[in-house]
Amino acid sequence: MAKMPKRNKSKDNPYTLDFNENKDIYTVEFVDNKGVINKVEISVDVFQAFDRFELEDISQIHKFRKHIEHSELTENTLHNRMIDTNVNVEDIVENQIMVDELKLAIETLTDTQKKRIKMYYFEDLTLQKIANIEGCSIKNVHKSIEQAKEKLKEILKK
Repeated sequence: MAKMPKRNKSKDNPYTLDFNENKDIYTVEFVDNKGVINKVEISVDVFQAFDRFELEDISQIHKFRKHIEHSELTENTLHNRMIDTNVNVEDIVENQIMVDELKLAIETLTDTQKKRIKMYYFEDLTLQKIANIEGCSIKNVHKSIEQAKEKLKEILKK
């Protein structure tokens, strides 16, 4: 019996292929839902199809290992990455100007709109939480935030 090459298999691959050179028999071995090992004779075409699937799985495994990051993303590793990046002074200045313009634009809003925009975007509160804090409906909070966003868009377009 010819031995199939040892391959890394996906954990989702439940079968094992085999070929008996002496008898010219192709088989697939798998465990059924009762835990019983089954060995079934298959045609050359089915064997080749299973073999292609297995090779595609191996290709996906290699891509995953090679191209997808497997390190743990912690606050420390993200901070280190941020420090290591090349910083463009023009980008920093441009971002600061945009932040300053946004702050000035927010100051033109009504007190209610200002408070709701800050809670929603800067404190990450939901519309429901803001409504609960202020004792009003979600609809009122949503409408107020949408009006504030429209006003900010108009101001920042200029």
